[in-house]
Amino acid sequence: MVARTQKVAVLLPLAQLLAGAHRQLHGRFAEAFGVVDRLVVEDADRPLAGLGGGEQGEAEAVGVEAAGGGRLGAATEGAGHVEQGEPFAHMVENRDLIDVLLARAEAEGIELTTAAVTDFVSRPDGVDVTFSDGRVVEASLLVAADGARSKLRERAGIATHGWDYDQSGIVVSVGHERDHQGRAEEHFLPAGPFAILPLTGKRSSLVWTEKRSEAARIVALSEDEFHGELEQRFGLHLGEIKALDKPRAFPLGYFVARSFIAERLALVGDAAHVIHPIAGQGLNMGLKDVAALAEVIVDAARLGMDLGQADVLDRYQRWRRFDTMAMGLATNSLNFLFSNQSTLLRTVRDIGLGLVDRAPPLKSLFIRQAAGLSGEVPRLLKGEAL
Repeated sequence: MVARTQKVAVLLPLAQLLAGAHRQLHGRFAEAFGVVDRLVVEDADRPLAGLGGGEQGEAEAVGVEAAGGGRLGAATEGAGHVEQGEPFAHMVENRDLIDVLLARAEAEGIELTTAAVTDFVSRPDGVDVTFSDGRVVEASLLVAADGARSKLRERAGIATHGWDYDQSGIVVSVGHERDHQGRAEEHFLPAGPFAILPLTGKRSSLVWTEKRSEAARIVALSEDEFHGELEQRFGLHLGEIKALDKPRAFPLGYFVARSFIAERLALVGDAAHVIHPIAGQGLNMGLKDVAALAEVIVDAARLGMDLGQADVLDRYQRWRRFDTMAMGLATNSLNFLFSNQSTLLRTVRDIGLGLVDRAPPLKSLFIRQAAGLSGEVPRLLKGEAL
């Protein structure tokens, strides 16, 4: 990304992204970046049909309905944020999403490289970024989007704080006999949530939380033994089921960087924060980081400011840090409430959910938070160009 003669170098772990699982996509963000018309809808009568179609061979997306069968858009009409007929979320397979984003970046003339960053040196007037192929790039700002184990964050000496949940998320794609009709489900089991997320065709993506030791046992099972464990939890409401790939387990925890910025450096996404997947907000939080940082950079460029100077980066950190901490604590509380066998906590939880369901203003508050529309919302997340 280039503003006048100033450059912003962004480190993305492309190999890791291309090998990733399925993602919930913030539709307005994708629309603002001009990639919605590249996300092809599987059936014209599905909720996502309003986003338009594309050419054969492009990425497919599925609109997600409420677990109760009705669209959350209809349930939240009047909240002013989820329109009638608009799906709650969009599920896009990660490899396809990355493909269309890379194509868009190339069309915009953004220089892309697969070389890794091996070092960087910050100066008062810029940053020198060294790549594994020996090239050195001078930039005004380096953006670290290199994941939870960020090498750039470590290189900058930024510590993290948080805790481990002693849980793992098992991720696997499942084929089923019947159509899911774009319906997402999340079952709260004693070990943690069991989420069924619709993909294109008669397929769904599972995010299945278990205790760390139990998850290790399950993913090590034979194909037939794993099928038995899966069927117990998934059920047969979609007919016969079958795992389409090898299940993988990922450790779950809550970690936040002590600072989202350093000299000439900004952290975004998992490099800045990792939260529990119980609310499905990890990617959306990363998109909000990107949208906020982009807005801060564009505003600074219009004022003729140095894009990497401290007060520009301070604005980004103030914008995102409180929201990140609030979401992290919220997901931590949800995990505590739903991943246990305490009768008292289950009773308190059920009463609380009943009160929220009967209080439209409170329900709207939770929907705004889940949609990333609480607090100061970046323009990109409202579908507006910068």
